[in-house]
Amino acid sequence: MAKTILVLLDACRWDICGENAGYLEHLIDTRQGAKYRVRGELPSMSRPMYETTFTGLPASVHGITGNSVVRPSRCPNVFSLCRGQGLVTAAAAYQWMSELYSRPGRFEPFRDRYQLEGEGSIRHGIFYYEDHYPDSHLFGDGEFLRERYHPDFLLFHSMNIDYQGHQKGGGSPEYTRAVAAVTELAGQLLPAWLEEGWQVVITADHGMNAMGLHGGPPPDQRVVPLYLFSPQVVPGRFEEREISQLNTAPLLCRLLEVEPAPGMRRNIEIAMTCDEKKVNTI
Repeated sequence: MAKTILVLLDACRWDICGENAGYLEHLIDTRQGAKYRVRGELPSMSRPMYETTFTGLPASVHGITGNSVVRPSRCPNVFSLCRGQGLVTAAAAYQWMSELYSRPGRFEPFRDRYQLEGEGSIRHGIFYYEDHYPDSHLFGDGEFLRERYHPDFLLFHSMNIDYQGHQKGGGSPEYTRAVAAVTELAGQLLPAWLEEGWQVVITADHGMNAMGLHGGPPPDQRVVPLYLFSPQVVPGRFEEREISQLNTAPLLCRLLEVEPAPGMRRNIEIAMTCDEKKVNTI
């Protein structure tokens, strides 16, 4: 079984990431990973795109149509599929991930922050509830979960890019520094992860416009990067066209060797080492 880490950089837009993620771009240049340009689904809002990321379904199907829709996921998702196969799941993530995949009902900070032996689809979770919670602490939380519980699927979900974008606008110095800082953090941990045999996916849910907003279809709100590091993935730059965000969930299933749920894409738009001829067929 291939263990997989997903790093979800909340609100990390395509252009600012490519200009500042130096180590990640180095790995792509040296063909140690693959990079794709992803066209996000709509609305380009957080909670709907979390559900799209993990179910492979559009908002009109999964029903999380906006950030105010607060309920657990009603669809098979990567976490539940892993649990159904006896795999261990873990997440260091924002409170909305708990509401979707771990513990039903509104998140209660003093009750729900630590769910180290949870009964939901996320088996081991540490959840933060303030958008300015430092990404450095978030990665520390995730490393604790990784080393303590040895999960098969582990989510790192950072929020500082989104926070600075809402405060100062996408492309502001503060937003750009947040992108540079978190991608540097990921770069510090990535060599050890890869050395230990982890597959790593780094992407975002949506982008951010100059006014500090997201939700609509313009590229600055919708287009995000996807970095892949796995022996199952053909290395190189695949940025000449945009692929659908609906590929993310079935890609994770493919990496984890878990059967995708009904409704998920079966032929993903990602170049895999075992079926390179299927590239760009959708």
